[in-house]
Amino acid sequence: MVSRLGKAFEGGGKLVAFIVGGDPTVDESYKIACDVIESGADVLEVGLPFSDPMADGPTIQEAGTRALTAGMNTDKYFELCKRISKKHDAPLVCLTYYNLVLQYGLGKFSKRCAETGVDGLIVPDLPIEEAGPLRKELEENNVDFIFLVAETTTDERLEKILKTASGFVYIVALLGTTGAREEISDKLKSLVEKVRSKTKLPLAVGFGISKPEHVKEVLSYGADAAIVGSGIVRFVGEDRGGIPGYVKSLKNAARQKTD
Repeated sequence: MVSRLGKAFEGGGKLVAFIVGGDPTVDESYKIACDVIESGADVLEVGLPFSDPMADGPTIQEAGTRALTAGMNTDKYFELCKRISKKHDAPLVCLTYYNLVLQYGLGKFSKRCAETGVDGLIVPDLPIEEAGPLRKELEENNVDFIFLVAETTTDERLEKILKTASGFVYIVALLGTTGAREEISDKLKSLVEKVRSKTKLPLAVGFGISKPEHVKEVLSYGADAAIVGSGIVRFVGEDRGGIPGYVKSLKNAARQKTD
């Protein structure tokens, strides 16, 4: 059965937006989440900040620091998600690091996801080989488990990921950490095609996508959605009022793919 999160990608041309929960404060990030969804995001990824985020570029690290300084923690994060999910129907995805999940307790964390409207979880530093116990808890709570796939992912590893993943597959557009880039990797098209040939799960491409033309490009490769993070998070730090217009420009680019 296709999950609520999986259904959000039907028809393609979708936009996944990322914000850091609690940046710059819990109340402000609630308003930002609402702005982002109301401006056209089909799925909202809400980062649960961690003190040592290995996959995040400087923009998202700074946002995480702002949130943690303002007192963000796991309980407050789930309350924030509950507020967002009560107001909006867009599926929510939690992105965080394994240490926080482990400290909170795998079962408790999975249950809280389900209780607060979080439809999926991404844990970038948890290898597929060690994901079994968390996968079991998430499955019991009907929360999708999303994995990252990159150019460097071997065929054997890809098969394991696709057997375990649900919701959607997160395809990494660039190697290294997140951040807005000028050019998208030229190997991306073949990676999207390769993953597409092996799974029926929706494909979303992220890392380094920040412009409407990037969105159009990744969707033209056959991805169902583009994920934009650092571009939005930068506005939180510099020009919050610019967020709705920016998100609308990205969503318009995504829509053009389906027209």
